[in-house]
Amino acid sequence: MRYDLNLLPVFLALMEERSVTRAAARLGITQPALSNSLNRLRDTLRDPLFIRERYGIKPTQLAEEIAPTIEAALAQLDDLILNQQEFQPANAQRLFTLAPNSYVELVLMPALVARTRELAPGIKLRMTAFGNDLAETGVISGTTAMVLGRIVDPPDNLVVQHLMDDGLACVVSKDHPDVGDHISREQYERLKHVNVLPPGRLRAGLFQALGQHNLKREVAVSVTHFLAVPEMLVVTDYCATLPSLICRSLERDRRLKVLPAPVDLGTFPVQMAWHVRYRHDPAHRWLRSMIGELAKEMTSQAT
Repeated sequence: MRYDLNLLPVFLALMEERSVTRAAARLGITQPALSNSLNRLRDTLRDPLFIRERYGIKPTQLAEEIAPTIEAALAQLDDLILNQQEFQPANAQRLFTLAPNSYVELVLMPALVARTRELAPGIKLRMTAFGNDLAETGVISGTTAMVLGRIVDPPDNLVVQHLMDDGLACVVSKDHPDVGDHISREQYERLKHVNVLPPGRLRAGLFQALGQHNLKREVAVSVTHFLAVPEMLVVTDYCATLPSLICRSLERDRRLKVLPAPVDLGTFPVQMAWHVRYRHDPAHRWLRSMIGELAKEMTSQAT
């Protein structure tokens, strides 16, 4: 019996998206065309494969059993073909979708855009939201090239790479009435604070660091992005505890001053993750390598 290999990516898209609409969009085909391919698969395997439910589709037991084998087989084919291809950044025309958290978007993405503009002007970058659920970013299904930030409990189909570590420092207004060139533990606990609540695990890391040192903090206002913090500090006598690389960029604002935290709050990791199918893709490898180089440059400049 002959098998149509074109049906296998359809099967995997349905397995990962659990939606005919999303799977068709991911593959760039119409829903009727996808349904036709699914019917051919069902005839070949003599199984429904997917059952409609209220909010999507659910794979049958057979579909669950054969999915790992099909994914591994396609990955091997990808590796074989992609290893024979060359990637020339200067001539490439491609769109990459990235999902950086708010910290990475502010600290690393401008440098990435500048470097890409220099080395590969035909490549376009699209940023999508980084949330608490990795599935929402599209990285688990492979529609997003990579996710950047704090990666917690990744599924087996993601490859995770450590990029760098960053620390924490304090920022106050330059003319703060009570804080000079350093901030003591007593001052820190007496001040009111601006707190950043971005999506993801970065906020949890700060709370844990404060708790380990039994360092108290009275939060007066919470914001959703680091860019909101400077204006809050300028019009108040509040304090903010922010990643060191963000503080380094804020030092250019003459209205603010950056101070070491009253205690060593440790560091937090910054990671990058991508779908296993992109392990050997030359374009993806080039992009990941460039991001890794930029991360090393930033951390070396900070020391």
